[in-house]
Amino acid sequence: MNNSHQKNSEYEKAPHLIFIGFMGSGKTSIGRGLSYKLKRAFNDTDKMIEEMEKMTVSEIFASKGEKYFRTLETQVLRDIRSDLSPKIYSLGGGTPVQMQNQPLIKKCGTVVYLRISPEQVYERLKGDTKRPLLQCSDPLSKIKNLIAVRGPAYERCADIIVDTGDTERDDVMKDVLRKLEQAGWDIPADTKEWMNS
Repeated sequence: MNNSHQKNSEYEKAPHLIFIGFMGSGKTSIGRGLSYKLKRAFNDTDKMIEEMEKMTVSEIFASKGEKYFRTLETQVLRDIRSDLSPKIYSLGGGTPVQMQNQPLIKKCGTVVYLRISPEQVYERLKGDTKRPLLQCSDPLSKIKNLIAVRGPAYERCADIIVDTGDTERDDVMKDVLRKLEQAGWDIPADTKEWMNS
């Protein structure tokens, strides 16, 4: 397999850039922004599942349950792993927590964990009614508990960790690009110029 995106490729990995992290950490925003900078297609796995099922994630949770949804996430990871055309993917926040998904995620490509504090998540998402796991009486406590459980799983999967918190989107993107370059990725010249600006 030709992993032209890396100078020192790892033969067992697919050639993708994978974003993981808690909901609200910026996976979709950063992934979409970097798709232009790295000239790669971007896909959000939650959107891929919604297209497959012809219903929203909230509707899947309500009608078929979380276990069914998690099965779909694993199937999407297998599809990503077998796709050899380099892309950028944003994974659902719970995907890395499933033990069977962790080795699969690592084989999908270079994994970037966008880390964020519970308080920052709460500020970004308060009032968002489309997140089924936050539809409760005390969302901040739920966020804290979920991050406490999910954080170690994210770290186990990650090749690169970037703190997103109060940082501007462009600065997070530049930080990701610098860390990719340090990891051996070839960054396009125009993107490298922007990254260093």
